[in-house]
Amino acid sequence: MDKGKIVALEDRIPKLKEQRRRKANRRLIILLFLFFTMIAVVAYVQSPLSHVKKVTVKGNELLSTNEIIETAEIAKKTNIWSVKKDIVAQELEKLNVIKEAKVRITFPNTVIIEIQERNKIAYLEDDRSYFPVMENGKVLKDRKVAEIPVTAPILFNFKEGAFLKEMVTALEELPTEVLNAISEIHYTPKKTDQYHISLFMNDGFEVSATLRSFSKKMVHYPSIISQLDHNKKGIIDLEVGSYFKAYELEAEKSEESEIENDKGEG
Repeated sequence: MDKGKIVALEDRIPKLKEQRRRKANRRLIILLFLFFTMIAVVAYVQSPLSHVKKVTVKGNELLSTNEIIETAEIAKKTNIWSVKKDIVAQELEKLNVIKEAKVRITFPNTVIIEIQERNKIAYLEDDRSYFPVMENGKVLKDRKVAEIPVTAPILFNFKEGAFLKEMVTALEELPTEVLNAISEIHYTPKKTDQYHISLFMNDGFEVSATLRSFSKKMVHYPSIISQLDHNKKGIIDLEVGSYFKAYELEAEKSEESEIENDKGEG
């Protein structure tokens, strides 16, 4: 063994003591840090500093910010640690308007609610009031609009249920340009067709159709009217085939029928 590398025990003891002292100091510092951190956390949780100071709502149009906050049951005195994000999101998604909700917490005291509302497809007329109809076929009866809406088709004689749901589904399948061209849709069932509907378009034309094939045929509406004289309004029949009847011809037939009836009575 190389005697030059041998270190006497009495020389190593001070170094060992110094290493132990440093380790002890580090442990003490860590323990003190954890201790004061716990005190700070407890003090924060118990103090008003942990109360919700701000609630930010994003993505809402139909619902007001106050309505969303009330549904989430988050007040300024609510402890930030008591906000259950998943539960709040589930409560919000129970509303027909909301398709998806996400809740985030930004410390020290801010709650952020991000929502995705369902698409508003149409309005349902009921006793001269208008109620939004959402993409899931639900009618928002607490969102009454007194004035005639111009942002979506108005549905007449429909009731919440299968026919309305089918109508909404069909409208969703239409291109935006066609959907925006529709002013009114009336549910006008016949003995031969319980799915019959009558549409009044913004360009002055009327459309007679059946829900069974409505979306497939109505997609071609721009192409159909491009072949018509816009100075002659009438009914575009899409029930079986696709043909046009001018209002003038309908009036002439009506007059002829009345004359024949008068002659018959004479």
